[in-house]
Amino acid sequence: MKIDELLKRLENVKINENEKREIAEYIAQTFGNKRMQDLFYVMTKDRAIYDYDEYRDLLKSNKISPNDAYVYVKIDYFTGYNPTDYFYYPFLVNSYLLPYAYLSKLGLKADLYHIAPTTGLKYVTVVGKFLGINHIVVEVADIDNVAANTHLPTLIHGDVRNKHIDDEVDKILSGFLSQKLFAGYDFIEAGNIISRYYRKHDTSLAKDVEAIKDAYNRIFQPFRIEYHLNTKQFVV
Repeated sequence: MKIDELLKRLENVKINENEKREIAEYIAQTFGNKRMQDLFYVMTKDRAIYDYDEYRDLLKSNKISPNDAYVYVKIDYFTGYNPTDYFYYPFLVNSYLLPYAYLSKLGLKADLYHIAPTTGLKYVTVVGKFLGINHIVVEVADIDNVAANTHLPTLIHGDVRNKHIDDEVDKILSGFLSQKLFAGYDFIEAGNIISRYYRKHDTSLAKDVEAIKDAYNRIFQPFRIEYHLNTKQFVV
């Protein structure tokens, strides 16, 4: 690779990370300042945030374009307890989120799932709102990079026959979740190991947890930020 190509690639990475930071901070503050009623949202390029039903209605009425979508958002709320697996590995626990987001990016629809055309999508985001400690965790990942690292394009190829895919989603999810991407473990197995280690303090799993952590960071390459609701301070 020529030096100018390498410098350009490094500059693009820097721009991408800066944008991830901006999105993470904006979402943390927006979701932190009010109680959101739903679990799935779409943020558009102008930073408007719509719950999924509202977004679908806007699409149907042609008041918004699928290309306007930019960030696919999933939020989890916790009151009175703070599950460590959700705190440190939100994309692993919300494993179905990635197929939903990527299928949406492909312009597909599924009435029974949170899948609707979002062809402009660039990022997928998980938000954990831990009300007991007044704390928000946000992780932002590049949807195309994550899709490639989890083999989603290959899994989807051949299973999608038309734009409405309600009948195909379960098969895609099953194939996605069964992949052993985390140091020889699939999503469910890795999630169980993380849960046993943190919740039941099974220290015999320390090496497995470290290997899963390395795989998690390699696959998702997330930008992570924590936001304290009381102090309004960010922790990266």
